[in-house]
Amino acid sequence: MADSRLAGIISDTHDNRRAIEKAVSLFNRRAVGMVFHAGDIVSPFTFRDFSKLACGMAMVFGNNDGERIGLQKTFSPLGPIAVGPYQCEFGGKRFVLMHEPACLEALAAGGGVDVIIYGHTHEVDVKTGRTLIINPGEGGGWLSGRATAAILDLSTMKVEIEEVG
Repeated sequence: MADSRLAGIISDTHDNRRAIEKAVSLFNRRAVGMVFHAGDIVSPFTFRDFSKLACGMAMVFGNNDGERIGLQKTFSPLGPIAVGPYQCEFGGKRFVLMHEPACLEALAAGGGVDVIIYGHTHEVDVKTGRTLIINPGEGGGWLSGRATAAILDLSTMKVEIEEVG
């Protein structure tokens, strides 16, 4: 049963089906209540792997997501995929989800959101403060050789970075 206190976070999967499969397994094993994908899914065919999630997803497009209509149509059973920044709520927290980190500090300084999730840099980044900022690193592992995802516990606001590659 999905836990509304836990969120799975991933970005920059870039069609790495093996890493996606491992991330989905992690998210299901931990019973996360929602998965946030911060862009660069790339191809609609990866829905076959993401569709095994036991929860929904909120997603934004990344700079490598060229087939946007196909991604929207294919991924719609899991949840919305939007142009970021995308605002939503989960587990009593307010989220902003985006791919590129433009205006990241200004968004955090403005308050009004509890968690900002971004991707694009392929580097893990967790900044605590009034607003929690999370980049889970690269889910695909293509650039660094390290495929990662994150688990966020909304009751403690603690982030765990997990290897998925």
